[in-house]
Amino acid sequence: MKGKILVIEDNEQNLYLIRYILEDCGHEVFAALDGKEGIELAASLRPDLILLDIQLPIMDGYAVARHLRKNPHLTATPIIAVTSYAMPGDREKALAAGCTGYIEKPIDPDTFEAQVEQYLSVPNR
Repeated sequence: MKGKILVIEDNEQNLYLIRYILEDCGHEVFAALDGKEGIELAASLRPDLILLDIQLPIMDGYAVARHLRKNPHLTATPIIAVTSYAMPGDREKALAAGCTGYIEKPIDPDTFEAQVEQYLSVPNR
């Protein structure tokens, strides 16, 4: 299932790689470089999936996830934390903030698309 994916990521190299992989697989990819822009774009786009970096300028990914979950149009949208935070408890903290899943950076180009697809294939609306 191909989808409309919003990537909220401030690192241009990471964003380029994610966009390249997902567009190559037929997904429509939109990008925001900070949390505030991501919240605004998510509200207008209503994407099928949101990939969210945790270390963001202006507001961190935890705050972004909590804010997105308050939008009634986005409550069922999967939000996947894509982050280098890999210490014990980081996954649980992301899930507690409202994320649906968690993918560690650096991403593996060979498996990333399959990881993303598993969240798109779950009926959420």
